[in-house]
Amino acid sequence: MSESKEGFLLIYLLVGLGGMIGAGLRYSLSLATACGWPGSFPLATLIANWAGCFLLPFLTFRLANRFSAAAQKGITTGVIGSFTTFSTFSVETVALWETGQIGAAFFYVFLSLAGGLLFIQLGARKGMVS
Repeated sequence: MSESKEGFLLIYLLVGLGGMIGAGLRYSLSLATACGWPGSFPLATLIANWAGCFLLPFLTFRLANRFSAAAQKGITTGVIGSFTTFSTFSVETVALWETGQIGAAFFYVFLSLAGGLLFIQLGARKGMVS
């Protein structure tokens, strides 16, 4: 097997393993949040997406030149990519809307977008600091 083919396969392996870790963390966050958060507002998804918005740029900067490209992809695409979820955000927004919680739906979209952009900036700034 050529070295480039081995590297290609390693990236897929590490992204897959990272995805398993991120999905497990996401599910654990959902369970932990459900124990302490009454109501239908999707707090677990909001927290996961905000955390991912911070961690993705932070880790992208911090891992550069410190880890292999395969390890970087395993952590960013694998762990962070599977931990965050746009599809769940979308489904939960529609569910709030369809159950008559129009204000909560708009508030959730606002918090998700504004908070996401804020955490992207914070993560990038923290990640660039050596």
